[in-house]
Amino acid sequence: MIEASAPPGARVRLSELVAALSLGVDLGFGQPMEHVLRQCLIALRLADRIGLGDDERSVVYYTALLVNVGCHSDAHEQAKWFGDDIALRSGKYDYEARSLRAAAASLRLVGSGNPPLRRFRIGLELVLSGHRDFDGMIAQHAAMARTLAQQLGLSEAVQESSAAAYEQWDGRGWPGALKGDQIPIASRLAQLAEYVEVAHRLGGIDAARTLAVRRAGTQFDPELVAVLTADAGEVLGALDSARTWDAVIDAEPSLGVTLSGDDFDRALLAIADFVDLKSPYTLGHARTVARVAGDAAAQMGLGEDGTRLVRRAGLVHDLGRLGVSNSIWDKPGPLGAGEWERVRMHPYLTERMLHQSFALAPLAAIAVQHRERMDGSGYPRGLSGGGISVHARILAAADAYEAMCETRPYRSAMTPEVAAAQLRAEARAGRLDGEAVSAVLAAAGHRVGRGERPAGLTAREVDVLRLLARGLTSKEIAAQLVISPKTARNHIEHIYAKIGVSSRVAAGLFAVQHGLLPDDPGAGPEAPRR
Repeated sequence: MIEASAPPGARVRLSELVAALSLGVDLGFGQPMEHVLRQCLIALRLADRIGLGDDERSVVYYTALLVNVGCHSDAHEQAKWFGDDIALRSGKYDYEARSLRAAAASLRLVGSGNPPLRRFRIGLELVLSGHRDFDGMIAQHAAMARTLAQQLGLSEAVQESSAAAYEQWDGRGWPGALKGDQIPIASRLAQLAEYVEVAHRLGGIDAARTLAVRRAGTQFDPELVAVLTADAGEVLGALDSARTWDAVIDAEPSLGVTLSGDDFDRALLAIADFVDLKSPYTLGHARTVARVAGDAAAQMGLGEDGTRLVRRAGLVHDLGRLGVSNSIWDKPGPLGAGEWERVRMHPYLTERMLHQSFALAPLAAIAVQHRERMDGSGYPRGLSGGGISVHARILAAADAYEAMCETRPYRSAMTPEVAAAQLRAEARAGRLDGEAVSAVLAAAGHRVGRGERPAGLTAREVDVLRLLARGLTSKEIAAQLVISPKTARNHIEHIYAKIGVSSRVAAGLFAVQHGLLPDDPGAGPEAPRR
C-alpha cells in the first residue's frame, strides 16, 4: 500500500535515482537488469586496487552508472533504419568497435521487420542520405550523458568522464579527441568494467580475462587490464550471489548526494525529460502529465503530500518505455499481438526500476497502475475499482488526456475539446474514474502561457524547431511550413547556432525545457496506444 511506504517528503540519495535509471538502460541494451550495477561494482573494485581516493571513487561511481544513459536518445533514428533499436544496441558487445564484423552485423539489420523490397529501399536510402542520422551519433550519446550529469548537479569531473566514456586507449574512440592517459581514469575504468561484466556473465572469469587481454592497448588501458587479470577472481567474484542493488547503494563513496524537496523534484524532472527523448512523439509528455495530475490532485483535496506524490509519479510513470523498442512506439500502423504484449509490460518495467528504493517505491506503486482501468480492462495486472489507488486514477486520466492532445505516428493530435470529450466518454463507459476526469479537465483548462521565445529565436524558427524536435526532416518541415527545403535547412542551422546544439535530439531537449512544444492542432480517432 502506498500509505505504508516512504512519505512524500522522504530524502532520496542521488545514487538511488541514477541506479534506478540504469535498470532502464540495461533493458534498452537487451541486457538483464543490474548489468550496469554490476559494472559499477567491478569499476569500484578496480579503483580500490589502484589506490583511488574517495573523491576519485565518486567520479568512477557515477561515470559507471551513467556511461550509456544517452544511447536511447536517438532510438527513433535507429529504429527507422534498423527496425528494432534494442536489437541493434544489444550487438554492441558481440564485436570490436569499428571492426568489419561489427559493420556487417549492423548492415544485416537494415530494414528489419519489412518485406524484402521495402528493406532494399531502406538500405538504398540509408546509403544515399541516412548517414546524416548517424554522423557523430556515438559522440552525441556521450555528450547527452554529460548533459544529464550536469542537470543532476554532479561534479565537473563526472561530467568530463561521462563525455569521454567512449574514448579508446588507442585514440580510435568517440569523439576521438583523447587517447592514452589523456582519457580520465574514471572513463577508462567504466569502459573496461562494462565489457568485462558482459563477458564474465556469459562465459565466466576466463572469458572476461581473455576479452580484456585481447583488447589491451587498443580499446582498454593495458595497465588496468594487468590489474584485472592479476586478481580477476576477487574483482569478479560474488557478482551473482550478492544483492547487487544494496551493494551498489552501500558502495557509494562518502559524502554522497542526498536529495529532498525541490532538489528531488528537479532531479526527477531532468530524468523524465531525458527518458522522453526516446521518441520525438513523447517529448515533454511526462512533465506535462505531472503538472496536470498534480493540479488535479490538489483540486481533489489530496493535500500537499498527496499532490506532491502524484506529481512525482507523473514524472516517472513512463520510465519503463526504455525497455520497449521504438519499432513499436513509433510504428505508424496497428500493432501485432506480440508487440501489444511488450507495450503492456512497460508499467511493470517502471515498477521494477523503482521499487528497490525505499524513497522511490511509493512512486512505483502509483506509476505501475497508470494504465489500469476501473472496469478491469487495463494493464499490466487487470486491476479494477478499489484495487486502483486514487493517486493512480488521477495519473491515468492525466496521461490519457495529454496523450490524446499529442501527435502519435498513427494519428494526428486531437484538439483539447475533442480530447476532453473522449475523456468524458471513457468515464461514462466506466473505464476512468469520473471524479479524476473532472479534476484533470479542470486542471488542463488553467494552463499558463509559454512566455517569451528563448535564445533570440524568431517566431518562424520556433515553428521549425517544433517540427524538428518531432523528428521531421528538412524536406518535411519545408512542406509543412510552405517554404523551400533550402530555407528550412538555413533555419535549422540558425537554430543550432542560437541554442548551442548540433543535433535533433539536443534541439528537442532544448524545446522541452523551454516550453516550446504546445499541444499540436488537429484531430483524429482515439487509439488506446499512447
